[in-house]
Amino acid sequence: MRIGELSARTGTSRRLLRYYEERGLIASTRCANGYRDYDERLVDRVLQVRGLLDAGLPTRIIKQILPCLDKPRVIYFPDATPEMLATLEQERDRMTERVECLTRNRDAISEYLDAVKAYNGQR
Repeated sequence: MRIGELSARTGTSRRLLRYYEERGLIASTRCANGYRDYDERLVDRVLQVRGLLDAGLPTRIIKQILPCLDKPRVIYFPDATPEMLATLEQERDRMTERVECLTRNRDAISEYLDAVKAYNGQR
């Protein structure tokens, strides 16, 4: 697929997709006319990269953990520095806290909705 289709399917700008490619997070082949051609599997990869960036991970660490996201998983760790491991642990813990907060908020909204529906006889 061309970059425009990948952009549309992932909600990611073309410029950002080119940046991901520059950083080695995704790869394309070139058609005879010079256009980039992206494999179908990159739709999920781009969404994974965006999620990891949204979680606060820097691209240099995302590049190192991307093989862990593939099926079958291949764990590559020769470049795992103590700094990288500490960063990953901090980000994992921060994500866990966010998940717990979101779960509490979701549960509170559900309780509120249940109460309102019961009060209005909508159950």
